[in-house]
Amino acid sequence: MKKILLILIPVLSVISCGAPSKDSASDLTASGGVMVAAESAPMALKSARSVKNTAEIPEEATAKKIIKDGSMGIKVRDIREGKSAIDALVAQYNAYYGNESYNDYKSSVAFDLTVRIPSKDYENFIADIEAGDGEVVYKNIDTRDVTEQFYDLETRLENKRSYLARYRELLKRANTVKDILEIETYIRGLEEEIESTEGRLRLLSNQVDYSTLRLNITQDKELAAGPSDSFWYRLKNALSSGWNGFVSFIVLLFYVWPLWIIAVVVVGIIYYNVHRNRKKTAK
Repeated sequence: MKKILLILIPVLSVISCGAPSKDSASDLTASGGVMVAAESAPMALKSARSVKNTAEIPEEATAKKIIKDGSMGIKVRDIREGKSAIDALVAQYNAYYGNESYNDYKSSVAFDLTVRIPSKDYENFIADIEAGDGEVVYKNIDTRDVTEQFYDLETRLENKRSYLARYRELLKRANTVKDILEIETYIRGLEEEIESTEGRLRLLSNQVDYSTLRLNITQDKELAAGPSDSFWYRLKNALSSGWNGFVSFIVLLFYVWPLWIIAVVVVGIIYYNVHRNRKKTAK
């Protein structure tokens, strides 16, 4: 078991740096179980370091990975026609709505849309919106280069898979329960890390392949003219407001009726004491 650890320790120390070379697999021998020569540990570490140096992808061989994220607001004369025009663009460019909501405000109506658009058509989609009948109120477009992050995740994923295959080979050669349990622990940890890395890669790929546009479509409402601000109109409002205030005051008095009882009791006690003191003074 000590000999197994001699190879597992250096392997684990470089698990996030790179995968071991295939030549180092010849260090494994099976003679009644798992037997790994102590001299193979430096060889495994050396091969892992050499992979780390060669795992870097030349810049000219990599495709740029760009995430585009923007927001845009347009004002239209007819909200329904404006929304129909956007629906047509979504269908034309094979885009889809990530979120869609309709709001009816006091002075306007609006659609708040989150559109996911194929990145290759992102600029054309926005250009078609600008060429429409709506007035562009604002537009903000942000881009983020995640090329290095993307290929770093791919390299790490490839290395972890190589280590996983190495551990599975060791598991086949193990002949004691202790060895099997320890190797299976490493395998489970690697499998979890691989699943996590694959999930991050899928999310990053989706953000790269489909750009996001948060689109606000607004139509102003035509507000009806209010009544004439004449003397009689203002007088009517004043009388109505005064009456409503008086009613509210009366209602408030009924709400605080316990305070009236307390006030009556306090006044009665004060009156009784004052009247008794006057009688004593008169005698």
